[in-house]
This record gives sequence, C-alpha cells and structure tokens, in this order.
Amino acid sequence: MSSSHHPVEDDDFDGEEAVMLDPDEAAEEIPEDMDATMDSGDEDEIQEEIQLQNDSAAHFDLHKDSIFAIAQHPLYPNIVATGGSEGEDAGGMGYIFDSTPPQRPVLPASYQSAPNEPNERKSLDALFTLEGHTDSINALVFTLPKGEFLVSGGLDGKLRAYVSKSAQARSWQFLAEVQEVEEINWLSACPHPSYGNTIALGANNGSVWVYTIDSSAKDDPLQIVQSYFLHIGPCTAGAWTPDGKMLATVSEDGSLYVLDVFGEAAAAGVGGGQAVVSLTAQDQRFAVEGGLYSVAVSPTGAFLVVGGAGGAIKVIGLPRLNADATAPKAKAGKKTPAASATGQAGQILADLHAQSDGIETLAFAPPPLTLLAAGSVDGSIALYDSAHRFAVRRHIKEAHDDYSVVKVEFVSASPASTATSGAGTSEGWILTSCGMDGVVRRWDTRGGTAMANSGFIREWKGPRGEGEGGGVLGFVQGGGRIVTAGDDGVALVFEVASA
Repeated sequence: MSSSHHPVEDDDFDGEEAVMLDPDEAAEEIPEDMDATMDSGDEDEIQEEIQLQNDSAAHFDLHKDSIFAIAQHPLYPNIVATGGSEGEDAGGMGYIFDSTPPQRPVLPASYQSAPNEPNERKSLDALFTLEGHTDSINALVFTLPKGEFLVSGGLDGKLRAYVSKSAQARSWQFLAEVQEVEEINWLSACPHPSYGNTIALGANNGSVWVYTIDSSAKDDPLQIVQSYFLHIGPCTAGAWTPDGKMLATVSEDGSLYVLDVFGEAAAAGVGGGQAVVSLTAQDQRFAVEGGLYSVAVSPTGAFLVVGGAGGAIKVIGLPRLNADATAPKAKAGKKTPAASATGQAGQILADLHAQSDGIETLAFAPPPLTLLAAGSVDGSIALYDSAHRFAVRRHIKEAHDDYSVVKVEFVSASPASTATSGAGTSEGWILTSCGMDGVVRRWDTRGGTAMANSGFIREWKGPRGEGEGGGVLGFVQGGGRIVTAGDDGVALVFEVASA
C-alpha cells in the first residue's frame, strides 16, 4: 500500500482524487488536551457501585429473557418497541409501551405510614403485545416518515408488520406476515421521501430484501420491491444513504455492496447492474480477515465506512447521484465536481486501524460536525475526523472498560432525539454509548473544553452490570430520555434532559 497521499479538503472529497492513507498516518492523533483516557478507578469500587446504583426513572420488565431489539417512533419519541426471547425453546415476544415515567405525588411525611420504607416501583404497562414469532425477535423498526407501521424480524425468519390505529401511536394491530428466509439479522427503514413505509432486511443466508408496506392492499400489504443474493455469507448490517436512494450492506464474507434499489443510479448513468459499488475479500486491499459487521454512510452521502474483525475500518467513496443537477459546469479539459464525485465511487479512501478488536458499531455526527465514532469489542471508542484525513481525534480506551461497546450514536436534531441538553436545542457533539458492562455513558466530543480528559460527561447505571446478565444490548434516545434494551430482560428509562 502506498504511503503517498493528497490532502482531503472536506467531508465530501469533491474535486480531488482521493488516495488510500497509510494506516500509521491515519492513526496519528490530533494533539488536544482531551486525548487522555478516562480513569476507570478501583475495580472493586466500580463493581460495588454498579450492583447498588439504579439511576432509572422508570422500567419495563414484562420480558422473560433478553431484549435483543429496540426501536423508537419517529414522531412520538415516548413510544418505544422492544423485542427479544422468551427463553430457551419458548419463542419470541415483543411489546410497545409509553416510556414516560409516571408522576408520583409527594406526600408529607405525616401522611405516610412508614416514611423510611421504600416502595417497590411498578413496571410501565404495555400498550400492545407483539406475538406470533416462534423464535427470538432480533430486529425492530418503525417505518418512515410518520411511523405508520412497526416491523419485527425474527430468528424464525418471519417478517411481521403492525399498523398504528390511533393518533400519537398508542393503539396498534397486526397487519401481515411473510417469510422468505431462515433468520433475519437486521431491519432498516428507508428515508427516501418518495418511497415511504419501505424497509430493508438482511438474512443469515446473505440475501437482502426490500419491502414496501401498503395497508390498503388487503391481499398483499407486504410487497417485495427488490431481492438480492450477492453475499455468500450472512448479511450482518445494512444502512441507507441519507437520501434513501441506495442501500449499503456488508457480510461475514467480507463483502460490501451498494445497491441501486429504485434504479435512480442507473437513470443517472451511474453503474450498470444491481450494485453501484461491489467490493469483496478477493481484493486484498479491501480484505478483512474475520468479516465485516457494521456500516454507516456519511451525512453528505459522499462516502461510507465499514467496520470489521480485528478493529479494521475501511472508508469507501460513493457516487453522488444528485451532484450533476447542482454542480457548475467546468471549463474544457477539467473535471466537474460531479464527475470527480462519481469517479471516486468504490475507491478505498482510507484504511483505519486504531482499535484491537471487532468494530461493532459506527456513527457519524450530524453536520456541520465531521466526526466518526467507532465502538469496539475491546471496550474502546475511537473518534475520527473526516475533514482531516480521518486522523484520530480521540481514543477513549476504557470507554466501557474491557466490555464490548454495543452501540454509539450522536444526539441529533431529529424529532425522535431532540432537546437532550436544554429545551429546544440540538447538541450534536454529544455521543451516547452503551456496553456489556450494563452502563450508558455520554461524551463531549468537542476539543478544547473543560471536561475530563476523555470528554466524559456522565453515566447512567441499572441494578446489574459487569457481565452479570445486565449488559445493555441497545438503546434509543430522544425526548429528554434514553431507553435501554437489557440482556437481563429489563428496559430502563433514564431522564437525560439535564445531561
């Protein structure tokens, strides 16, 4: 791999031929006062604190076993769906509930029979029960743009759809079920404004399916838009481009495909087949021993990143389908920005390797920020700056101690995740993370602040953790709350408006 490079001027990589970076150069940290790792403290003290501390404002505990999936309504962030296992050989079950903590009147001590006696907190109630899966519910998603439908995917291969029957999404009913695969690994809602209520799924046999839901079609409400059989190993993750025109999928076999689902790339003269980008492990520059497990697309849609085994991250260029409509015409003999952007499609723009184990989760900060967060099985979080050749802005080596980081996500200004640090404000520099240590944490990703060296802001803990059945397998955030999916079968609600 060549160590030569050209500077990358901005997040879009437009107007310039990008060259793959030397891993040592890519991992060079930008000097800041924020780059030291968080002091994890005495392990015995942490263990005792986790066992005793419960920061939640409410909880939902109807699950009998692990909660594997969690989703949040796009318009009403208090409406949350969870899905998981009912135990060995007991099938799967899911629920929809209102995560709003109940208001408890505070009575004077003279009115209390035993003022110092703690009362056991009651679980939140279910609004609706997701039944019908014969194995664990492995994925959940509300459709875009209005959350008219909730879709569940199971390890039984079933795709089940439910339709909202009331304002504010408090009443639901089962709509339809299909099954084309043995196991569903993930679900993702399409954000394309012209293709509402469309979702994609990836399966254990490597196939990818795209469905549109139409409740008015009584005989066939779950309609297949496309199906793909390109991966030869399990399809582990998928992500739509921000405009919803293309779908990127990765696999355990180390392959990446960017799919032209609606034919808009072909109509723009980009690509000529099902995939506008095709990269496999046969290309030694792209090969990741152990496979790929995560994918995220930049907010600009100019490139994507894939994460895999051993801490490997690859940055891949994407075509800009709408660039030709807005780019100015260039003088004769010079490439237009549109041509340059299209020309970088499928190119490996950077090869990053700051972490020592698998990259489980990837997330981009909302514009105008240019940060990429990567969470690893080694318990660390790495922050890369895409505007500075993906140099490491910060490596929080003990973000979740030695326990796997399951999910990272920046706070955004979307309806489902607003006002987390002051009424009506968006704090896109705040990163939320969860891990198998059973803890949810928030980080300040800005440089030059007075925060602790790691950027640590605060954390929320439940009654169990440190691998004792209390790992957090996912979370959703918005409306001033974080709601978790617990390996112990409990969903905890944390109030974060003052975080």
